[in-house]
Amino acid sequence: MKANQNLLPSDKKRKRIIKTKLKTNPKYGKKPDERETKELLNNGLINLDKPCGPTSHQVDAWLKDIFKNDKVGHSGTLDPNATGVLPIAIGDATKALHALLSAGKEYIGIMKLHKQVDEKKIITTCKKFIGSISQVPPVRSAVKRVKRKRHIYYLDVIEIKEREVLFRVGCESGTYIRTLCVDIGKKLNCKAHLEELRRTRVGNLSEEKSYNLQDIKDSYYFWKENYSSESIRSVVMPMENITAHLPKIVVRDSAVDALCHGANLALPGVTEVDSDIKKGEMIAILTLKGEIVALATTTMITEDIIDKDKGVCAKLERVLMKKGTYPSIWKKS
Repeated sequence: MKANQNLLPSDKKRKRIIKTKLKTNPKYGKKPDERETKELLNNGLINLDKPCGPTSHQVDAWLKDIFKNDKVGHSGTLDPNATGVLPIAIGDATKALHALLSAGKEYIGIMKLHKQVDEKKIITTCKKFIGSISQVPPVRSAVKRVKRKRHIYYLDVIEIKEREVLFRVGCESGTYIRTLCVDIGKKLNCKAHLEELRRTRVGNLSEEKSYNLQDIKDSYYFWKENYSSESIRSVVMPMENITAHLPKIVVRDSAVDALCHGANLALPGVTEVDSDIKKGEMIAILTLKGEIVALATTTMITEDIIDKDKGVCAKLERVLMKKGTYPSIWKKS
């Protein structure tokens, strides 16, 4: 059971508000969990438990070979020696991976202090890093080494054994835990470094429901040899899971194809909307069957989306559904 303060942005609870009650036409589209296995393997998400040793890009290459698909990518690179949750997208689902950047991440690590420090001082100092912090990426990073701000949602000291500190941290995407340990060491007036690191969560993806490479390879083999599709369907999730943490707007069937052609979302197309949506927030636009249509940025808050009848409520960022999945009713009007 998590403490109340140990929450990532993905843990925020929202209510679905019905603006107009409508039914969907069963002739078009398909509920995500009703897709055929081949469809799933070209629009899927895997919650991979990355092993120690390979780089994240090497893992991508192995999965490309397993699935015989060149479109495989990950979200949130883990160092070779780090283990844990590595979200992997297959096929067209790679287009949605950047949505996970706003989900938040959790790690458990061991920080090694270079000299003995009082336990109370360690705990007090770690608490000071909760909130907004500034970091300079480490020398061996793939990004430009300039100071940038990141948010630490929680930082708990689990156990201290001599100079080793076992900790749990929830943080914004792009936070360097190695750098965090170095900065904590400076505050303690002793050097410190990251000894071990495991990622336990990326948004709603947790280590408890992750799969290793052998699990994935075996599941794919069983399916290809016509033994069973059940195992591969448990390993590969619909791409909609990438956007599970995002607020949602649900649209009527007649609005879907216009969005697939790049039209921004106008209020007449909205049938349901999540609570507490703010302006400028990334959202997922869904069909009444729960299919992801597109990622978009809101131009209105929830209350305005519900109360108003005219205007654009969201500007499209990326279309994820293929054109023609729903009929082009909008062209006739």
